[in-house]
Amino acid sequence: MSTEVNEKVPLPTPEPVKIPWWTRGDTNAFFGLGFNILVNVLTLTGLMIGVISVSPGDVLGTVLPALGVALILGNLYYTWLARRLGQKENRTDVTALPYGPSVPHMFIVVFVVMLPVYLNTDNAIAAWQAGLAWAFMIGVIVMIGAFVGPYIRKITPRAAMLGTLAGISITFISMRPAAQMYEAAWIGLPVLAIILIGFFTNVRLPGNIPVGLAALLVGTAIGWAGGFMDAPAVGDAIGDIAVGVPDQRFDMLFDGLKDLAPLLGTAIPLGVYNFTEAMSNVESAAAAGDNYNLRSVLLADGAGAIIGAGFGSPFPPAVYIGHPGWKDAGGRASYSLASGVAIGLLCFLGLFGVLDSILPVPAIVPILLYIGLLIGAQAFQAVPRIHAIAVVAAILPNLAQWAHGLIDNALSAAGTTANDVGMESLNGAGVVYEGLKVFGEGAVLVGLVLGTMVTFIIDKKFLYAAIASAVGAVLSFIGLIHAPEVAWNAAPEVALGYLFFGLVCLGYYFLPGGKESVEHDDSDVMAE
Repeated sequence: MSTEVNEKVPLPTPEPVKIPWWTRGDTNAFFGLGFNILVNVLTLTGLMIGVISVSPGDVLGTVLPALGVALILGNLYYTWLARRLGQKENRTDVTALPYGPSVPHMFIVVFVVMLPVYLNTDNAIAAWQAGLAWAFMIGVIVMIGAFVGPYIRKITPRAAMLGTLAGISITFISMRPAAQMYEAAWIGLPVLAIILIGFFTNVRLPGNIPVGLAALLVGTAIGWAGGFMDAPAVGDAIGDIAVGVPDQRFDMLFDGLKDLAPLLGTAIPLGVYNFTEAMSNVESAAAAGDNYNLRSVLLADGAGAIIGAGFGSPFPPAVYIGHPGWKDAGGRASYSLASGVAIGLLCFLGLFGVLDSILPVPAIVPILLYIGLLIGAQAFQAVPRIHAIAVVAAILPNLAQWAHGLIDNALSAAGTTANDVGMESLNGAGVVYEGLKVFGEGAVLVGLVLGTMVTFIIDKKFLYAAIASAVGAVLSFIGLIHAPEVAWNAAPEVALGYLFFGLVCLGYYFLPGGKESVEHDDSDVMAE
């Protein structure tokens, strides 16, 4: 009997991990994301009723149940993606992507798409139909983007994508909640303290009460005790409860699609915005340790918008900014599904009017501020230090878009417009209105292009910087950026500026040392 001394003994196959269906962290993240979505659904409900004059019965009985279908299906899918990723990588700490109604699109579909139709026709149903057609087109464009987005992600620097996301989070995710919070700071600040301590430290509440739930209960108690809320409004809201069963609204969708041409001017750039934002969100999740397949995410986002429109919702859902925040809060695979199901049931039961009358807004919005802080910080922490310059460059277009929007809203409230006031008067008051408008049009794409150009310059990749600026010139010329609508020769002066920028970079490329790029390794990254 003999044995081979050099015989290799096969290594034991590692046991596949068992991914739990629920964790204590899921409870924390569930309340946080759930209240986040809750605020957004309350907002879009008010916009449909108060701005477009769609009847409360139609909103509570059709629009919200349609949105509920999309939320449940979408969050179920993203929970499945998270569990599949965990099994593939043998990990139990994978966090599902958060999913809900897109905040920017809520305001765009109401004020840019539906409101003009309503004002021209005095017909809320016609405006609603236009919104459904627009949401359907957004879904189609995003699904097309699923086949080009992965390639764009490969060639776009992380600083550009995360910087663009930080610009959105600082302006549209953080500033409005912060302002709403300080309208009743005596409610909002203690809620913010509970959230910051609960999510950023290891100090736990008695009985391990979930941070989000504790924050909401404390804020609500302070609001009611201080007379911020109105008791009779609760009774009125209960009287308006309308249970809704999801039902297809293809007739309304097809009627809206008959007059599609006027909608394409916003649907095309906003569809591009959707898939570029989703691309940045997936990159943000990858920076936090969860590397999802971008094509799978985009196809689900597009399908959610199409399904919602078919059932009667003009509000496209999307992957939310904030994955790192929910991961930091302990969320794993199931918190998003629980949030989607809970909000979906509230949509079906028509309870959003009641919730709006019970829960003080300053008690809810600090959770959005928390997410904005996390995303803004991540953009700087997950890239090499020197790329922080590119992050700031990518943030700026969103700041310009936000400021321009505030100026327009203020002038509208005063019964006038920027054209009526005059550029000379605005410039004399220190308001660079025209520059903000041009810089902020198509802010997400502008942030990606500008951040990419700056990153390549920092890395001495001058040829790539020239190519990126040429892309900026093309996008400007056709109106996807720096112009109010898609058109030929939409922003020729800006396009020329990008071309000149590229020529400068090309000139440096041919100088001595211009072809020697600089690489930055992981040791130069501020945080894992």
